Amino acid sequence: MAAGNARTNPNARIKPVERATNRSWDEWLLFMDGIGAKDLDHKQIALKVYYELEGTGVEPLGWWTQAVTVAYEQFIGRRIPGQRPDGTFQMSVSKSTRLGMRELMDAWTRFAAQDDFVSGLIAGDPKISGTERRITWRTKAGDGSSVIVTSEPKANGTASIVATQIGLPGPEQNDEARANWAAAVARFLSR
Repeated sequence: MAAGNARTNPNARIKPVERATNRSWDEWLLFMDGIGAKDLDHKQIALKVYYELEGTGVEPLGWWTQAVTVAYEQFIGRRIPGQRPDGTFQMSVSKSTRLGMRELMDAWTRFAAQDDFVSGLIAGDPKISGTERRITWRTKAGDGSSVIVTSEPKANGTASIVATQIGLPGPEQNDEARANWAAAVARFLSR
């Protein structure tokens, strides 16, 4: 993505960052210039953004730290949407459900064992762990990427399913994975 000003750059992350941090994108660019962000790696930029946002009331702080950092890296052309700091790609598909958090994960576990796409993708036994904030089903795929499916609670007692694949080698594989996971989640929800 080519760099440019906030009015001409199509980066979809900019507007949410502006709203959440109560700063214009031009103000963020001045901050980034001031810390020499073009010469810093992702972790170094994120740490400086974290300290800049700390105490401002922006919550969740870690999430918005990453959002600002990634938006900047995309803005200057260091990475494209879906690309991680290590150069691999990550995609996620999420949908709300009518199920509770535990009920959703139990249903997903049964579905994943029977679905041709999911069972054909994974290499090894999935591990399930959880807290009151989310339940996570994770495993490795045959291509070495990681697969994580979470059940995350919503305010009304229901839960969302979030399917994520991390470590994909390129944007084409990322797009293919997104389509495959969108179809898998649709099949899961139609049961």
